[in-house]
Amino acid sequence: MERLALEVAGQERGPKGSRQKKRKWREIESIQERFRLKKELQDIDWAHDLELDDLEI
Repeated sequence: MERLALEVAGQERGPKGSRQKKRKWREIESIQERFRLKKELQDIDWAHDLELDDLEI
């Protein structure tokens, strides 16, 4: 997950790049939140296998 964040961080430049960079970070944070939620739900109910697509934030 950190590798993805590092790859995205170095790609955009300038004012337009700044907005794109913020949007990418929001996307990354959303994905990370889904992974955290999935892990937390699995810790609560380890018998239930969830897919990331099943989670809505």
